[in-house]
Amino acid sequence: MASTVTTSKDSAATSRPGYGRLLRTRGAWTFLLPGFAARQPFAMLTLSIVLLVQHTTGSYGAAGAVAAVTGVSMALFAPYTGRLADRHGQRAVLVPGVLVHAAAGLALTALALNGAPLWALFAAAVPTGASVPQVGPMVRARWGVRLKGSPLMATAAAFESVTDEFTFVVGPLLATALCTTVDPSAGLVTEAALTLVGGLLFAAQKGTQPPVATSGDGHTRVRHASALRVPGVRVLIVTFLGIGSVFGGMQVSLAAFTESIGEPGLNGVLYGVFAAGNMLAGLVCGAIAWKVAPQRRLIVAYAALALAASALWTADSALLLGALGLLVGMCIAPALITGYTLVESLVPAGARTEAFTWLTGAVALGQAAAVTVAGQFEDRLWDGAGFLVPMGGTLLALATLLALRSRLAGAPRGRTVARGMGHREPVAVD
Repeated sequence: MASTVTTSKDSAATSRPGYGRLLRTRGAWTFLLPGFAARQPFAMLTLSIVLLVQHTTGSYGAAGAVAAVTGVSMALFAPYTGRLADRHGQRAVLVPGVLVHAAAGLALTALALNGAPLWALFAAAVPTGASVPQVGPMVRARWGVRLKGSPLMATAAAFESVTDEFTFVVGPLLATALCTTVDPSAGLVTEAALTLVGGLLFAAQKGTQPPVATSGDGHTRVRHASALRVPGVRVLIVTFLGIGSVFGGMQVSLAAFTESIGEPGLNGVLYGVFAAGNMLAGLVCGAIAWKVAPQRRLIVAYAALALAASALWTADSALLLGALGLLVGMCIAPALITGYTLVESLVPAGARTEAFTWLTGAVALGQAAAVTVAGQFEDRLWDGAGFLVPMGGTLLALATLLALRSRLAGAPRGRTVARGMGHREPVAVD
């Protein structure tokens, strides 16, 4: 990615596309603030489920399984939510989605508190996960409309990663505090309420949502092919699955570790340190004018992540685990940011919301699998065995990334990647 690019005519040329210029983008704040409020509950969901179900069943395995069903359901439905948003507009998808999510989350809470069988919790977890609002991908798609052809796209990707991780600093702390000091159900109830209010506020910002693609006669276009048909997107999905294994493995294993040492309140603090490392690294990545190709940056960042995650299981104290968690978090941000940045060169603009939701869904799916396996490890093996999951997930994803890295190259300059994407305008990419 070039480090110096000429910006649009309403902006002065700059050699460093920084955050200040990004935040002065016309109309940005109208979707940034409500977007932040709407995505905050997502950071609370999995941990709130784990803490509630573990309290009512006494098993991390059961808690992890219910959280995993939620994650799998989200991963399966998120890309279709993104595709519907590309076709019909974000508001049309978001409003009913947040209503369903709030109702399903409250139903799951009631079932858990009343000692419902595990299958009933699974049944409630499906709509809870399927209806998780995909606000992060929707915000990224809005940036794409505002910054079309601008060097600020990479900065926007970094900014969104930082925003995501800030929610993961606040969310786990809030969920842990609510579940341990108020009531085990308080985290999930609050998550449902915040999703409803934040989602409706974001949906109300109609002026900045990406336009729905229409045919020449003004009718909505109906021929759409999935962003999944782009080979590079499939490679990114695998790499994001590995990142999800880190999130899921950390959530369960940190909760089990802090309970084993008699300090359950440290769970939110340790996870917050992990997320803070991610956030700080994201800030740095967005401030750098990169000259190294994003494909190479992704490989280097992912190798560092796999190495750091491989050391987690060796931690035998909260202090060491916090230090290792900080390091792992600092390695995640560059991989996430670069992956999202690559979408711009791989996928036509009219399918990017869907592409972003595939990546978000991959993180959720990896997290779901990791929560399940880590929960079983913690129940059946030694304290801290769940930390083997992030190691295995990242190493497998790194091997796949290295083997298929050539598929991350965008189309040559002057060519397009619009074939097979319906009647949309061809989009030139680097």
